[in-house]
Amino acid sequence: MTTHPALTPSALASRFATETQRFTAIHPRSIALATQAAQHFLFGVPLHWMRDWPSPASLCVQHAQGAQLTCADGHVYSDFCLGDTGAMFGHSPAPVAQAIAQQAARGLTSMLPSVQTAEVGALLAATFGLPQWQMALTASDANRFVLRWARAVTQRPQLLVFDGCYHGAVDDTLVDLQGQDGKTTVPRPSVLGNVHNHAAFTRIVPFNDLAALEAALADRQVACLLAEPALTNCGLVLPDPGFWQAAQALCQRYGTLLALDETHTLSTGCGGYAKVHGLAPDLLVIGKAVAGGLPCAVYGFTDALAQRMRDAKQAAPEGHSGIGTTLAGNALTLAALHAALTHLHTPATYAPMLALADTLAAGLRAQIAAHGLGWTVTQLGARMELQFTAQPPRNAAEVHATSQPALDALLHLFLLNRGVLLTPFHTMLLVSPATTQANVQQMLDGLAAFLTL
Repeated sequence: MTTHPALTPSALASRFATETQRFTAIHPRSIALATQAAQHFLFGVPLHWMRDWPSPASLCVQHAQGAQLTCADGHVYSDFCLGDTGAMFGHSPAPVAQAIAQQAARGLTSMLPSVQTAEVGALLAATFGLPQWQMALTASDANRFVLRWARAVTQRPQLLVFDGCYHGAVDDTLVDLQGQDGKTTVPRPSVLGNVHNHAAFTRIVPFNDLAALEAALADRQVACLLAEPALTNCGLVLPDPGFWQAAQALCQRYGTLLALDETHTLSTGCGGYAKVHGLAPDLLVIGKAVAGGLPCAVYGFTDALAQRMRDAKQAAPEGHSGIGTTLAGNALTLAALHAALTHLHTPATYAPMLALADTLAAGLRAQIAAHGLGWTVTQLGARMELQFTAQPPRNAAEVHATSQPALDALLHLFLLNRGVLLTPFHTMLLVSPATTQANVQQMLDGLAAFLTL
C-alpha cells in the first residue's frame, strides 16, 4: 500500500466522512428523491446496482447529453462512466435519437422483421466481420443463447470461462476459482438465490494461462470458451502478447467453439478487439452500446456454425428452444441499431475518441509519476483503469491481491463531489466521441486535488 500521507487508512476514513457530509450538503434534492423512491423501489432505485456508488444516496439524473449529465440538484458532471459503457458513444447520440423518434411513430414491435432487417444484417457483417447474426435485448440474454447453441451443436456439456469473468446474469458463468488447490470451481458467493452448483458443467481457469487452458480443453468435452478479449469486470486485465492467437489455436485443436463477449471491449477500436487484432472467433456477442444505448444486443457467427445451428434446430422437436424472447429484434431496436451502425461504429467516430483517451491516460500517468506513487494505468482503446499497483495485473487473483476498496470509494466520492463521474466498479474511465479536452482536464485537476490534500 502507498505511504502517501493523504492515503493512509486513517486519512482515508477521515476524508471519506468529510466527503460524505459534503455530498449530503450539496445534493438535497437527490437525497429527498431517493427517500421518496424507497417507498416503492427496493433500495430506492429501479435496479439495485444503482446503489453501488459510494455516495450516501444515488444521484437522480435530470438530463444527460453527450459526455455530461445534470443531476436533480442542478450540478453538471463530466461523465467517464457513460452508463457503464451503454453510453460509450455519448448520451443520446443525435442520429440514434432521431431514428428512435421516427420509428416510434411507425410502430414499436410486431414479432415480425422490419424492412430494415436485411440492411442491418449487412451492416453488422461489414462492421464486425461475421456473416450471420441474431438479436437479443441484453448481452446477458445473448450470452445465454450462445451457450445453448454451442452445447446443442457440439453435443458437449462443458463450458469454459476465465476466473474473474462477468458475462451478465448468466448462471453458468457466475463462478469463481477457489479451493486449497486454487483450481476448484465454486459458485460465486455474492449470487442470490442460487440452488445449483455449476462446477459440474462449468470449468474455470486463470486468464493468460495457456497451460491451464489446454488442460481444460484436452478431454474434448468443452462446447465453448466464453471470454472477454480482455477482462473488464474484475478490473481491467489485458491479454499477454500472442495469448489470443495461441488460445484460438487451442480451441480449434480440441473442437471447442470460441465465443468472444465484446460488450466492453468494443472500446478497443472500430469493430471491437477481435476485428482490430485479427482474431477469428466462432461467435461474437455485443451489447450495451451497440445500438447507442437503447437496450439491444447482437450475436454473430460463422457460416459454418450457422449451418450446424440450422441442423440442430431442425432435428429438435417443435416447441420452445430456450433461445430468444418476444421483444428481441423489434422495430424500434432495429432502427436504433441501423443508425448506430451507420453513424457511430465508424473509424471517423473512433479516431478522436481514441486520441483523447491517449491524452487522458498520459495525464494520469504524469500525475502518478509526479507524486511518486506505485500505481499504473491500464488502457484498452477508449477505456482505462487507474490501478493501485506498480505492475498491471495478469489475472483476477492479482487484481484481488492488490485491490484497495477504501481508496477506490474515497476517490470516486471525492471526484463526484467535484463534478466528475467514474464507473462505480473499480476506478474505470471511458472516453466517448462527445468527451472534450475540458472534461479530461477536469478529471486531471480533480485527481491532482485529491493527491495534494
